[in-house]
Amino acid sequence: MDAHRGGGGRAGGRPVGGSGGASAPGGARGRGARTGGAGPRLRAATGGGDPTPARPGGGAGPRRRPAARPPRVGRTRGARRGRPAGTRHSGRGGVTAPAVAVVDQVRDLLARDGQALSPAAVAGALRRAGRPVGDTFVLAVHDVLQRDVVGAGPLEPLLRTPGATDVLVNGPDAVYLDRGAGLELTDVRFPDEAAVRRLAQRLAAVGGRRLDDATPHVDLRLPDGTRLHAVLAPVARPGTVVSLRVPRAQVFTLAELVAAGSVPAAGADLLRRIVERRLAFLVSGGTGSGKTTLLNALLSLVDPAERIVLVEDASELRPEHPHVVGLEARPPNLEGAGEVTVRTLVRQALRMRPDRLVLGEARGAEVTDLLAAMNTGHEGGCATIHANSAADVPSRVEALALATGMSQAAVHSQLASALDLVVHVGRGADGRRRVQEIGQVVRRDGRVEVRPAYVFETDRVRAVDPGAGPAPARVLVP
Repeated sequence: MDAHRGGGGRAGGRPVGGSGGASAPGGARGRGARTGGAGPRLRAATGGGDPTPARPGGGAGPRRRPAARPPRVGRTRGARRGRPAGTRHSGRGGVTAPAVAVVDQVRDLLARDGQALSPAAVAGALRRAGRPVGDTFVLAVHDVLQRDVVGAGPLEPLLRTPGATDVLVNGPDAVYLDRGAGLELTDVRFPDEAAVRRLAQRLAAVGGRRLDDATPHVDLRLPDGTRLHAVLAPVARPGTVVSLRVPRAQVFTLAELVAAGSVPAAGADLLRRIVERRLAFLVSGGTGSGKTTLLNALLSLVDPAERIVLVEDASELRPEHPHVVGLEARPPNLEGAGEVTVRTLVRQALRMRPDRLVLGEARGAEVTDLLAAMNTGHEGGCATIHANSAADVPSRVEALALATGMSQAAVHSQLASALDLVVHVGRGADGRRRVQEIGQVVRRDGRVEVRPAYVFETDRVRAVDPGAGPAPARVLVP
């Protein structure tokens, strides 16, 4: 009580566990309230330390505590949660990537309880798991889980990269990005194989498809237009493989392809005339060579008064044209019913009064229906096809058509009557996509051949044999 009545009380000090100055004389109480601030309760709530009692015997100054001693409140909370002092503070300073075990534990708890993902649900799961529940730590775990269930997870920043065309995942440790100049290895990594598998299955579910050990592969278009192909491990090595083809917000115009070096200026004039003269053509090339990009640009040049009907297995063509109708194939459901094939859609398109019938990719029996359509007055039809060169296109079409039961003679007869030109695209040594040649379709001894008519070089177009057939002559005339 001596200390309580001494100068320490007038200076605002109180013994630990005191009653806020209630037993001090009135003057000392008032001065203590003004000097000591709001008292230990408010200071404790805001993270302040314990008040310092006066020295025994009414000493002149307060007793100093060691600077390294942690605040009492923080130490008490830490003890109450069963973790060492300072854990919460260190969590605020550095928890930006929670441990995989913590995230998996929270995910399992939320899934077990059927809770929707939210910061509050994450905090509750962390408490039950005996983990830190500081605000920063909770939000960090929530962000990781949200990336796991929304969008493309850790691949989302890559998909939003300007100029990105493809994102490829080869297991958890190798993620590649293509921005039009070849593949680049990125710094993106997955925690483990299970994380890649979960992402692939979730994206497949978004597209309404099943992906599991019974059906370990999928090829579909996501709602935003991104094309997904995935194969699960162990069918794929070194782990689950995911391929994402990124659609461009706006299609490339022919002028933009010239500016990018994909087409020389003189070549752009030739391509424009192919469209204007309603010639039937195929765009050939390998995977990722730019077939769809070029076809989009050419279809954007079609007269606005014409009606374009697109038939695709997975919708990728988005020409800048006012009158476009798109038909997209549909796979069977889990019961094996509901399938709509590309071949069926080609037949339906013929009844829709198309001025131009466009097949996104000829890779099956639908090629016979396309050839038949091009031979029944539908000029200006076009499609893409996988081939190593323009000269290989007849062999490729023949192989696809023979599988439907057509004879070789019938295939070549149809092809010669239906097709005028082949535009071949490919990648150069530098990885850039370029138009490489235009070939003309000619018939010789009952078989169809594609002969080079124009070779596209870096800054010019070289005419190989401009007078060899009717199609090049029609294209060359201004």
